[in-house]
Amino acid sequence: MPEVLDATPYDALLLLSFGGPEGPDEVVPFLENVTRGRGIPKERLKEVGQHYFLFDGISPINDQNRTLLDALRKDFAEHGLDLPVYWGNRNWAPYVTDTLREMVADGRRRILVLATSAYASYSGCRQYREDLAGALAVLEGEGLEPPRIDKLRHYFNHPGFLEPMTEGVLRSLAELPEEVRAGAHLAFTTHSIPIAAADTSGPVEGHGDGGAYVRQHLDVARLIAEAVREETGIAHPWRLVYQSRSGAPHIPWLEPDICDHLEELHGAGAAAAVMVPIGFVSDHMEVLYDLDTEARAKAAELGLPVRRSATVGSDPRFAAGVRDLVLERAAAESGRRVTPCALGALGASHDLCPVGCCPARTPKPAAAGTDSPYA
Repeated sequence: MPEVLDATPYDALLLLSFGGPEGPDEVVPFLENVTRGRGIPKERLKEVGQHYFLFDGISPINDQNRTLLDALRKDFAEHGLDLPVYWGNRNWAPYVTDTLREMVADGRRRILVLATSAYASYSGCRQYREDLAGALAVLEGEGLEPPRIDKLRHYFNHPGFLEPMTEGVLRSLAELPEEVRAGAHLAFTTHSIPIAAADTSGPVEGHGDGGAYVRQHLDVARLIAEAVREETGIAHPWRLVYQSRSGAPHIPWLEPDICDHLEELHGAGAAAAVMVPIGFVSDHMEVLYDLDTEARAKAAELGLPVRRSATVGSDPRFAAGVRDLVLERAAAESGRRVTPCALGALGASHDLCPVGCCPARTPKPAAAGTDSPYA
């Protein structure tokens, strides 16, 4: 019998994700949900829609969330954690409002939320909180007593997130031809967001020069690059680069773009590259199209050998990391002493967002961070 673990005061975990279409007829309604009120040009929507149709109108994100849901339930059961796990989306079925309504009907009163976004930014954190608040307001308007909801802290530097990613890089390096392997560059990639949104990410005292968004990604890249060096004995050159820009051309966004970076590497005589999608939890549409389709095509055009390493997905180590985060937060809420688990220079992120953390801008950044029209 496994040791019984105590998640008191919480009685449920909600896996909260972006959502995506699961057939051609759902693509346009889904994109309209995502972009409502954001001012994204129709031309951009048509372009993004075509990305989905390359994959039969199906985003892989929902199936990946189902797999993660199963992994979490399996891990919890095997380790004696009696905590039911639900799943809701922000932009497509199952909608978070419907899932919270179900949770209330099941008697859930204290709910922890795991967002499928590991970093600080408006669209990667605060907007999730805003959507949760909106859903609770709907329930209250229906005469239901809304539950209390707490969102788990950012987990970008938790070993359960870092270790699978590091292993993915090592595997990708091993897949490169031996004659180019030692000279491979690591391109750590994440979603580009407007520079103004990056600069105001995280607590107010850290605003400016990329804010918490850039600092957190750089710390993750350093940790993985160092772990790869320790394992292989080779200090592979690396850089943090960006992908999936979708905003107006006149608004400055984080650069360089991954395709531009591949051209730069080729021009500098790099032997090969491994694209490492540290900004993404699973292999959803942005990874499948922007990296596996567009960036691979650019590398082929250049004659640059490339591999793309895996995201954490439903790796058992990630599920175990979520269990650790749940127990950490439960202990803190119960007044028990707890030492948060975090690697790197930045330490564990805050449980409660301080005033001014990742503020919304007016107008809100179109499709910034995880809030892309094709996540």
